[in-house]
Parts: sequence; C-alpha cells; structure tokens
Amino acid sequence: MDELARAAGAGLPHAVVVNECREVLEEMRELIRRGGALPDPAEVLRARLDALLHPSLRKVINATGVILHTNLGRAPLPALAPAAGYSNLEYDLEAGRRGRRDVHTANLLARLLGVHSIVVNNGAAAVFLALHELAAGGQVIVSRGELIEIGDGFRIPDIMARSGARLVEVGTTNRTRLEDYRRAITPDTRLLMRVHPSNFRVSGFTGRPSLEELVLLGRENRIPVYEDLGSGCMLDLSRYGIQEPTAQASLQAGVDLISFSGDKMLGGPQAGILAGREDLIGRLRRNPMFRALRVDKLVIGAMETTLRLLLSGREDELPVLRMIRLSREALLERARRFLQAEAPRFSLVEGFSLLGGGSTPEQVIPSPLLAVEGDVVEIERRLRKGAPPVIARIESDRLLIDLRTVDEADDAELLQALQVAASSR
Repeated sequence: MDELARAAGAGLPHAVVVNECREVLEEMRELIRRGGALPDPAEVLRARLDALLHPSLRKVINATGVILHTNLGRAPLPALAPAAGYSNLEYDLEAGRRGRRDVHTANLLARLLGVHSIVVNNGAAAVFLALHELAAGGQVIVSRGELIEIGDGFRIPDIMARSGARLVEVGTTNRTRLEDYRRAITPDTRLLMRVHPSNFRVSGFTGRPSLEELVLLGRENRIPVYEDLGSGCMLDLSRYGIQEPTAQASLQAGVDLISFSGDKMLGGPQAGILAGREDLIGRLRRNPMFRALRVDKLVIGAMETTLRLLLSGREDELPVLRMIRLSREALLERARRFLQAEAPRFSLVEGFSLLGGGSTPEQVIPSPLLAVEGDVVEIERRLRKGAPPVIARIESDRLLIDLRTVDEADDAELLQALQVAASSR
C-alpha cells in the first residue's frame, strides 16, 4: 500500500490516494483469483487518479451527421457567457425587491410567441406539470395514434398516470375523427390533448382532425386544448427540406397551451417550455410541482441567449439552425481541404445528414460526405478514444465523416485527429 501510494505522486489529498490504492489492490486480488494477467498497479492507480483530476464531461467533435445527437447532448449550444458570482436571478433591480426567475425568459418568449410562458427542466416535466395541474383527477382525451414513447422507455401514458390524470383513448392507430373526441367528452373531461408525432410517422390510410377543428370542439365544450409539440421549431425550415410545425402556428390555430423541448430544434439547453393562455400559465406557476421542476440560473442564462439570438434574427449563431441551413457548396469547399491532405486518403461520396433527437423522422438533408480509407473499425476506435474524441459513423463498411455537424473552426483539429488515428500503430 505504501509503495503504491508513493508511486502515485502529488495532486490529490493523501486520504483520496489511499482510498484509490485500496480499490486498485482489490481489483488486483480479483484478477489473481480469476487467473488473469496483472497490469502494472501503479499505472492503473495513476489512470484512476488522473480521471479524478479531469472532467469526464468533455468536448467531442460530432462527425456523425446527426445534428441533434441524443448521446452527444442534443443541440450544441451557442457561445455563452454565464454570469460569474452573484446574479439578479430572482431580484427585481428596478423595484428593489424579490422578483421571479422566469422573467428572464418569459419576456423574450412573449415577443417570439405572443403569449405567457414558463420554463421547466425538460419536455417530459412540461407534460407532467400541465397534466398534473389541469387534469389531475379528471380525464384527458388523446388519439390512440399519439400515445408515443419519447425515448429511454418513457411513455406518454405512463407520465399521464403519474400526473393523476385519467387517459381516455379515442380513434384507432391510424385514423381518429372529430366525432371520436366528441363522443368521449364527459363532465369529467379536463383536457383535449394533441401529441405531435415528432419521433415517428404513420403513413398510408391515416387521418386526424385539424387543430382548428379540435380547438372549436374544445371551445364548444369549454375544455382547453393542449398540444405537446416535442421538437420546438420556431422557424419555417421548409426551404431547407425540413417539414415541421412551428410553435407559432399552433398558437395561431387557437391552441390554449403548448409545450416543447428547449434542446431540440430551438437550439438551446435542456428545458421544457410551456406557453399559452395567461390563466393556464398562472395555474401552472402556482402548482407546487413547478418549484420541483424549475430550472437553475445556468439553464436560464443559456435559454436567454438562445431566445435573444432568435429574436434578433441571428439564427446562424445557433449551431443547430446554422447546420440545417449549410449549403452543399459550403460543405464541398470544406471537404476539398481534406481531400488535399496527403494522409489519410479520403473519397467524396453522396449521403445524408439527419436531424435526430426525436425530431423529423424520415426527413434527411442531402450532404457530401468524406469516406476515410483504411481499417475503418480501428480508425473509428482511435478517433473515439482520442483527444478530443471524434465520433464518426460506419456505414456499408465505410467510415464516414459528415462536416455538417462539425464546427468549421474545428476542421483543422479534426484533420489532425484523423491523421493521428490513421497513422497510429
């Protein structure tokens, strides 16, 4: 133990080093029991201590072509300057008294959407809070074809059950009519809910009422209409091949309350945004669960930056929107710099980039890709374990680099990483 601790060198308190020594020695004993080959305990210890001294959350270069890569943090954030030290998070500087933390985002969302809003910690939390406040103990009518799973095993029906709302399914998987909703309404109905299928598509013989029809039905029966939009698109991206409804369009159709994610097509941090009628937002804010689900000052700062860029028309400073709007010509110009490198060898192939992150299924963006020559499995492994890690994709036995999801400022670093990975022995 003493020899191992001395071999560790300085950098951490003695008690921490000793504890890691015990862990390493126990690992060595277990290897001996199994008859395995023993690595150098000092090297194992140094690796463990080094891991403690450096952040495990690291920058990676995303060369997969998946813009909203769930495993890589979904939306890459714009340049941020978080306020160090104290801040006016919940202090009204004008009035000199306590304020509300959501004012920093609510003012910007009001100008973008024209309605009141609050922000919670993710999209699932937004759905839970809406149902818990507006429908607990009552019924929520939802089309059977919209009872989706939103990822990692989380399902809309399960969230509804936890909220205390009772689910009433109407229609069939592929077709739901307005009359299905009408017949299901009872004195216990609290909400008519619409869930946008942002992570799947049902095609063929399909149908469902328009939002305007659902809104009219709700008003006839004095029942609010709530739509979970999922991806949170705020710009018309059809000219770039992306067909996704906007939050503004839902509100213009008369929907009483909408929710969507902050870290998908909005291009900001993980958050769930609820926006709509002032009285409904007021109820959500007063719900005790709102405090449990609220966001902290770092998320508020990142969201404020994101919304301000949208409001000021500086969409290209949001990486997600810049990547979607990148032209083929711009990508080709960058790809040529890689093709001119002596090593590794590249070839240019046609392919596609994806939105990902549970958004715009079956919609792709044509992109020129770089195919890396060599042992693709080994090069991919070396890239992934490099500094910084580079995440690429293997497709049809080819290692592909999609520059759409690589910040142009990282091109030189990416090329160097590729050269190291292709030449390592």
